[in-house]
Amino acid sequence: MAYIAANTTSVAASKGRVAEFFADIRQSFKDYRLYRATFNELNLLQDRDLADLGIYRGDIAAIAREAVYGK
Repeated sequence: MAYIAANTTSVAASKGRVAEFFADIRQSFKDYRLYRATFNELNLLQDRDLADLGIYRGDIAAIAREAVYGK
């Protein structure tokens, strides 16, 4: 009986880790899609509009990354 109880607990813990793993993957995809959307929106702006915002075109990737993932 002790073996069955320990084995059942291990299986339940494994299922939780697997679910957490897939939740992390889903969150990573969501973050990446948000990063790409932010990057694309900034990249569509004209150089003059970017200058008004104080952004250089070369900084767009870093700005989008910081907006989504933080520092």
